[in-house]
Amino acid sequence: MLDKDSAIGVFDSGIGGLTVLHRIIEELPSENTVYLGDTARSPYGTKSVDTVLRYSFENSQFLVDKGVKLVVVACNTSTAIALEPLRNNLGIPVVGVIAPGVRRAIASTKNKRVGVIGTEATIQSGAYTHALKAAQASIEVYSRACPLFVPLVEEGWTDNEVVEMTVRAYLESLKQSGIDTLILGCTHYPLLKKSIRKFLGSGVRLVDSAEETAKEVKEMLHGASLARKSGKARHGFFVTDAPDRFIKVGRRFLGERVESAVRIER
Repeated sequence: MLDKDSAIGVFDSGIGGLTVLHRIIEELPSENTVYLGDTARSPYGTKSVDTVLRYSFENSQFLVDKGVKLVVVACNTSTAIALEPLRNNLGIPVVGVIAPGVRRAIASTKNKRVGVIGTEATIQSGAYTHALKAAQASIEVYSRACPLFVPLVEEGWTDNEVVEMTVRAYLESLKQSGIDTLILGCTHYPLLKKSIRKFLGSGVRLVDSAEETAKEVKEMLHGASLARKSGKARHGFFVTDAPDRFIKVGRRFLGERVESAVRIER
């Protein structure tokens, strides 16, 4: 039996999933959470399908062993590759970050031209394209892998000349395509919203999958009568490497809530 007081489990290949956790805490301030950042094996975006599957199952099992009532796959690469296998095997609810963002993009676009940016593995998987086309066949999808965005964010570079040059290099073709909606298909990318919006202009709606995922988590917990409606929340953080760096970079995502992190062996 799942318990209302049990935590929501969240995992990511590293630190970017904290954007999802941040939104979950905003939507569900009384919920306990457990976050696992697989920092020793990050990034997942350049790994093989088999490797991402194995890592995703290991991370999920860690959270299940912690007694969580729901697992959030706060990694676009893991969601693209491992979401359905996880749902078929874990025995508890599992939420990914792709479908919520796709639904928001479909609702937002007026000219039916949607851009998607993400890691190499996410873009190569075609998960966003398939999901967008399945929802509305007339949608035109323009995708672009932006592998340098993640290290820029983790370095704390979110709004300088280097970022502006990188954004221009990656997004020029998308801008020329006439998209009116852009899905930020990596959990690090919301920290680059300012620079991305500055380049693309106010006519392009940015879809932050973290916001939409948090709403889905809320709906799922309430629908299953598993929401914790009151009480002081506890937030635990686990990493597979370099807790000090996680705390330092994590505070850019989540502020002072990231007080400490426990390293686990992989």
